[in-house]
Amino acid sequence: MELWKRNLYICWFGSFCTTAGMSLVIPFLPLYIEKLGVHDTSSISRWAGIAFGATFLMAAIVSPLWGSLADKYGRKLMLLRASLGMAIVMTSIGFVQNVYQLVGLRFLMGAVSGFISAAITLVATQTPKEHSGKALGTLSTGAVSGSLLGPLVGGYLGDTIGLRHVFFVTGAFMFLSFLIVNLIQEDKKETAKTTKESNIGLLSLKNSKAVIGVFVTTFLLQLAVMAIQPIVTLYVKQLSTHTDHLALISGFVVAATGISNILAASRLGKVSDRVGPQNVLQICLLIVAVICGLQAFVHSTWQLFLLRFLLGFAMGGLLPSINSYLKKIVPDSITGKMFGYNQTAQYFGNLAGPVIGGQIAGAKGIPYVFLTTSVLLLLNAGWVYYQRHHRQQLDGKAA
Repeated sequence: MELWKRNLYICWFGSFCTTAGMSLVIPFLPLYIEKLGVHDTSSISRWAGIAFGATFLMAAIVSPLWGSLADKYGRKLMLLRASLGMAIVMTSIGFVQNVYQLVGLRFLMGAVSGFISAAITLVATQTPKEHSGKALGTLSTGAVSGSLLGPLVGGYLGDTIGLRHVFFVTGAFMFLSFLIVNLIQEDKKETAKTTKESNIGLLSLKNSKAVIGVFVTTFLLQLAVMAIQPIVTLYVKQLSTHTDHLALISGFVVAATGISNILAASRLGKVSDRVGPQNVLQICLLIVAVICGLQAFVHSTWQLFLLRFLLGFAMGGLLPSINSYLKKIVPDSITGKMFGYNQTAQYFGNLAGPVIGGQIAGAKGIPYVFLTTSVLLLLNAGWVYYQRHHRQQLDGKAA
């Protein structure tokens, strides 16, 4: 097997374990908080929100730091650090005695993360150019699969082996990821950059506007995906004539996007290798914007499910294209740092989406959530189009 393929599969497994571990506690986090001595319903909800958001907030803050260190000292080292650190923290959560310890360890969980951005950077820099789109698409399916299966497995294990033991099992899987990452063989020539080169700032780049545009695209994409999370069950309830299996139907609606994303990501990544990541990004952004808007006008759950399923196909081309394009427009010496910033944008989208979606739904109604995200994505597609043609004009003048 070619070296870059082996590294890709190892990073895929690690990304799967990381995202599954970070999302695994979603189904029973309120139950665990109650077990720790918090019994008031409003207090449980408040602490659950804090504990859940703590990991993603801290991860958003430290991602650029870990990316910068990856540029200086190697991506494999950052993968080892993140997988071992998360294994230790996840196992420790199983021993907490109060909610303050839980929140503290959830913050620490985010602080020691950085596996995803390091994995993306390693794959992007060490895969042959003609295969980078497909490789990044394949890698993204690991994270999507983990975020889909994490809550399902967590809920099942919580019922069968007990809440505390779930953290021990998850810690063991993350430690397994640490062991497997040791098999990665990193091309040292790709990471042997000088400290001076690695200290290039974002605003110092001649195409900084294009890079910032990539970050905005990533943020808006995740915001659009996550905005439906707090209101999906309510929307399904409004659309459904039968409420006997409301939770199950809602689960299928949410999972539909992830499943089709997994099916499409590597294929659309391969397409981006042929036609260019900007072309795939432009088309997929427009499709996602249109489908988001159409969800405001559905009249049944099966229509919503179908649109969410189609949405996943288009979204499968977005993150790989974003990563391929970002790799293309930034210097190799700061690739890790820039992917760290992009990961920060993604985490902030994950945090902002449910908050904004819930507020819009409460003030204007659920359909307006979809319409708002659709307009934002259309504006973003226009910005990408402008930046693309503006860059082509500059390149033409330079020639």
